[in-house]
Amino acid sequence: MKWKEYPQNIKVRLITSFFNRAISSAVMPFMALFFAQHKGAIWAGIFLGINVFIGFLSNLIGGYISDRFHRKTVLLFTSASSSLMFGLMTISLIPEQKWIMLFAVSYMMFMASSSLGRPAMQAIIIDSTTAENRKGVYALDYWLVNLSMAIGTALGGLFYVHHQLALFIILTLVSASLPIVYLIWLQDSSVKQLAKTHQNIFLDLANNYKVALQDKPFVMAVVGGMCIYAAEFSLNSYIGVRLAEEFRAVYVGGFEIAGVRMLSLLNIQNMLLVVLFTFIVTKITDRFDKKKMLLVGLILYGIGYTVITSANVWYVLILFNLVATIGELVYSPIANAEKANMMPEDKRGSYSAFSGTSFSGADLIARTTIIIGAFLVPTMMSVYIGIILMIGTFLLYGGLFIFRTGKQKEEFKVHRTM
Repeated sequence: MKWKEYPQNIKVRLITSFFNRAISSAVMPFMALFFAQHKGAIWAGIFLGINVFIGFLSNLIGGYISDRFHRKTVLLFTSASSSLMFGLMTISLIPEQKWIMLFAVSYMMFMASSSLGRPAMQAIIIDSTTAENRKGVYALDYWLVNLSMAIGTALGGLFYVHHQLALFIILTLVSASLPIVYLIWLQDSSVKQLAKTHQNIFLDLANNYKVALQDKPFVMAVVGGMCIYAAEFSLNSYIGVRLAEEFRAVYVGGFEIAGVRMLSLLNIQNMLLVVLFTFIVTKITDRFDKKKMLLVGLILYGIGYTVITSANVWYVLILFNLVATIGELVYSPIANAEKANMMPEDKRGSYSAFSGTSFSGADLIARTTIIIGAFLVPTMMSVYIGIILMIGTFLLYGGLFIFRTGKQKEEFKVHRTM
């Protein structure tokens, strides 16, 4: 499917998400450093922990409101709120004695409003695609995610230290343009909206997610994704800590590559491979059965991260990082498209929000690997990660293809014939 053939809402969603992620990637990696410098490490840790919890709750609420109201209305409200909060963050940096508490409150509100709008953004892809073209759109979205993160991180690295205010001014202007784009170009699609079943909004919200939790195949797929993402997230937790402590430095000319630089090299390699090979891999996998390709991708991904978890030789790390990334390129678009096919039309926002808990859970599992790694040798940690990945593969594949309910399979067939 060529770019000009994409529905207008898909084009708007992909372009605005690209800039949205670039904005976040330019500043979010530095927030722990910013608050630690101005308020101390303990304050920063507690504050950022609270923000993770607020973001999680906002994401769940955002899923509910994106099903109850028009997606365009939700996105206009959340994007305008986010740009306003970004503007306040920028203003708080102008005085010589920065208004740190204004910055902190604005940051918290920015995280909440961004999380509120995320499920609506995810649901737009499902609303505007069919079962046939969904995988291709997810492949493009996956490519744009990595490209935007690479650009955003590079901008942040270049300008954060010496041109902090200028960076925030630019990002505020970009953020302020997003609601204008939604207002002009995003179309209100005639999607079936969720009917209110309880007068009490909290009971109605809980009931909405109760339906998702009772969808056992979808829960299997979400928990499976959580286990699989945990391996990738462990790269910047346990694996990063281990490399910093154990990796023997190598020299390229006069340039030293020690543990931290080796970790950065692996992250850069991952991003470059995704940007360069996403569409090539997707084109190849389209020729084969998606069930087999999902398994092939998960097996390659599992082998790669199982070896990386304990490897200490630079070329072994590079080689198996390549294997893991190719596996990710194979399985990720298929898994995302199949999960989208399982979502009921009137609950796509809520299902998308629930699906997003995979990332929160994966981050939690990855953090615990640091603690477990203090008691286990690296080879045993490889076994531990390998077992988690095997469980994740069984749950994801089973949820998507084996235990999917008869109703979901029938709906999938109807979509294919439309």
